[in-house]
Amino acid sequence: MPIDYSKWKDIEVSDDEDDTHPNIDTPSLFRWRHQARVERMQELEQEKQEIEKKKQHVETEKAWVAEKLRQQENERLQEELKKLEVQEQEVKQKEEEVKKKERLMPWNVDTISKDGFEKTLINKPAPRVDTSKMTEEEKEEYYRKFVKENEKKLKHYGMLSKWDDCKTYLIENPVLVCEEAANYLAIWCLNLAMEEKTQLMEHVAKQVISMQYILELAKSLDRDPRSCVSSFFTRIQTAEKEYQDAFEDELNSFKERIKRRAKEKIEEAMKEIEEEERQKRLGPGGLDPVEVFESLPQEMQECFEKRDIAALQEVIKNMDEETARHHMKRCIESGLWVPDANKADGEGDDAEPPESEAKTEPVYSEPAAAASSSS
Repeated sequence: MPIDYSKWKDIEVSDDEDDTHPNIDTPSLFRWRHQARVERMQELEQEKQEIEKKKQHVETEKAWVAEKLRQQENERLQEELKKLEVQEQEVKQKEEEVKKKERLMPWNVDTISKDGFEKTLINKPAPRVDTSKMTEEEKEEYYRKFVKENEKKLKHYGMLSKWDDCKTYLIENPVLVCEEAANYLAIWCLNLAMEEKTQLMEHVAKQVISMQYILELAKSLDRDPRSCVSSFFTRIQTAEKEYQDAFEDELNSFKERIKRRAKEKIEEAMKEIEEEERQKRLGPGGLDPVEVFESLPQEMQECFEKRDIAALQEVIKNMDEETARHHMKRCIESGLWVPDANKADGEGDDAEPPESEAKTEPVYSEPAAAASSSS
């Protein structure tokens, strides 16, 4: 079977030629040829990078305009979308031209001369973890693990302020470009708001919205979020006022939601604390001494405040018997009134002291004093 040597016919090996005019400085000639070839390769690489940047920019603009059109029909946006589609075709055409130019470029010693033991390692990003198929318990475990492994990086990113610094850091740490990172930053904002660190909360909030924009951009383009980092930061820095205003509106709305939720969380926490305190002070019958004290007639409240036993006995004596029993029962069950220990042993806590028993010296419990001071 004959061997096809045609694929080798365009190899450029000028560095190895020795067939030059004797008056020409061969080493200098070779260096010049090599330099010229390297520059051509660099120009081609730069052209490829510029086309890729333009391609990402057009894709980002197109996705943004398409999203706006879905929300509201607008003639100006439709015209802009058509222009972007034309630009997209132009970029594709240029991309094909560069690929063709790359294929037709002669091989040379820089592209075919490699060490026999040299190898190139390409760091491909790790595959994304699909949490949509996880149970709630698995999602919680995954989130805890993510935070444990990346909390320092998340804190660092949250404190950045310049767009370029944010872009560089996310490109260097692509693991942060995910929903878990956005959740962590949002929770951090909530905690800062509850601690009344408003200025720092508003700073981190900007990072939350930036991350959400990247994730939404990736969703609209059906791409890995990590590949949309550069596109977003290019877009936000060069965007029209309308896009930047939309970003600011979303940011302000998020900050207001965080402040409102922080207020609600604080109120919930205060209610929990109050309920815990209430449970601690409940009397032997399960009643709250503070609530019982506030429900007593004014003259009985004054007796408890002054710790005047004689006056209390007199008030009870002058009351309707059923009303007196009702109030005294509640006082006993709340701990405001502790009958004589010997009487309690003989009759039980549910025994209501009749008028004669009320005249015996009562023992005030600590909740009674607490109720008096709280009022």
